Order: sequence, then C-alpha cells, then structure tokens
Amino acid sequence: MSSQPVSLRLEVAVLPVSDVDRAKEFYTRLGWRLDADFPLADDYRIVQFTPPGSPASIHFGDGVTSATPGQAGSLILAVDDIDAARAELTRLGAEVSEPWHGRGPGGSGRIPGPAPDRASYGTWASFTDPDGNEFLLQEIRERLPGRV
Repeated sequence: MSSQPVSLRLEVAVLPVSDVDRAKEFYTRLGWRLDADFPLADDYRIVQFTPPGSPASIHFGDGVTSATPGQAGSLILAVDDIDAARAELTRLGAEVSEPWHGRGPGGSGRIPGPAPDRASYGTWASFTDPDGNEFLLQEIRERLPGRV
C-alpha cells in the first residue's frame, strides 16, 4: 500500500540583519508587502515581507537568528524578464548587477551577458540588501515539464 507524501511548502526564509529598521526600510522601498512587524519583547521582534508574486516570505528581526548579518546565503527570485526586473529593482533603489550566464550560485564560471539563446534558467543577476544578504534573479521564461 502506497501513501501520499506529506505536503511540505517552503513559507519563510530567515535573514540575519544588523539593523531591523534599516532592513525594513529597504524592503519597503522595493515594494515588498509588509506582512508583520511584531515587537514581542524588548529583545524579540519579528518582521516579515513577501516579494511581489511570491508564495514565500522573508523573516528578520531582533532575536530571530544568531547567524551573522549578511550570511543568509543566496536566495533565488524567479523572474519572467530579467531586464524588466533589473530596471524595476534599480528604479526602487537596489544595486543590481549586470546579467550573466554560466554558473548561477557560487560565483565562479560566470560569463557576462544573458545566456546566448535566452533559454529559461540560464540568465542571472544579483543584488544585496544593506547587510549583504544576496538575492539572485533567475530568468525563467518557460518552466521545465511538471514545474508550475
């Protein structure tokens, strides 16, 4: 008898930040939806934002994580059009890299410019928040079969 797998949905990624209000202002400026700002104690505050069109959110605050600010790793934001995403984020105050192709996460093996064929999953750009937490933009024009 086979059983159905338990549904596991990624809801929130925790970001370590050094200044909660500065981070809050940055994500507000980017137009991300503020879902929560709960000061639960003098040393415990949870702030949650959701990027436009995303089912997952980010969390940061006081007492939320002991990780070093800026050490969240690379969080990938899927975009339909990397040029439009770069233009919008730049307009809103983020410093977005030029596009590259080749290896995405990891940094080595990046080739300047978009993927020559503009194939889905092949073109990347990045930006960081004020603490250095990195977001990678990955252009996905058409999903692989079975991925919605």
